[in-house]
Amino acid sequence: MFTELNSILNISPEDFPTEEFVLLSDRQSDASFLVHHFLGFYLRAGCKVCFLGLAQSFSHYSAVSQRLGVSLSQAKDKGQLVFLEGLNESLSILSPQDAQTGSEAMDFLRNPAAGLRSLFQFVNSSVSQGCAEMLWGPPVLLVDDLSVLLSLGVGVSAVLDFSHYCRAAVCSRLKGNVVMLMRCDSEDDDDNGGSERLLKGLTHQCSLALYVQGLPTGYCRDIHGQVEVCDRRKGNKKTFQYKVQDKAASFFPPGTSSAVL
Repeated sequence: MFTELNSILNISPEDFPTEEFVLLSDRQSDASFLVHHFLGFYLRAGCKVCFLGLAQSFSHYSAVSQRLGVSLSQAKDKGQLVFLEGLNESLSILSPQDAQTGSEAMDFLRNPAAGLRSLFQFVNSSVSQGCAEMLWGPPVLLVDDLSVLLSLGVGVSAVLDFSHYCRAAVCSRLKGNVVMLMRCDSEDDDDNGGSERLLKGLTHQCSLALYVQGLPTGYCRDIHGQVEVCDRRKGNKKTFQYKVQDKAASFFPPGTSSAVL
């Protein structure tokens, strides 16, 4: 969890808005550090978290979170964290000898015509568990990352429907939050399977967007990129440059880093 980013967003584990759909995206850079930030943030806040880890293994997320002072294994054991390991589930279904195994959440790989209905049902069930008993704080859905679904053959409209239903269930019905990462490395739709169209559709749905990009001037050892923070409800837009360290991240206005002064 990065305290400087919390200050920029004006949030803390003790005080944060709900019913928010936060969109993370990256282009010619890596926004994974934001995924780890929000994961640790909401677990520290006592929220029930459903994490669709489509891009990496549980051990990867666990190792990074451990460095940031959060134990995902303990959160899972307590029932606070529900984790879907999309990589393993996909391999189980796509492998000929294991085609009948794997989570029902990934049924779209068996029957593409069914869309992402089963994945949504998994999310809805996961975030609803414990809510009636008030065991945890507001539920949170975290997805890393949606572009993987495009790579697996899911259409843009199906992914947008999925995000819409997740927002309705988590944000509107349960008064929780949704955080989704979308990678978009090319500006040519023919090359990236419609990721630009998906990004535009998600931008219309979200209330807060964090767009991570590489520096316009190219590689710099001491500045890893820039992030544009767009609060769509208030109509505010601010740009910061950043540097990610092992256990922290620094954010500063463009051109104010000691590396360029």
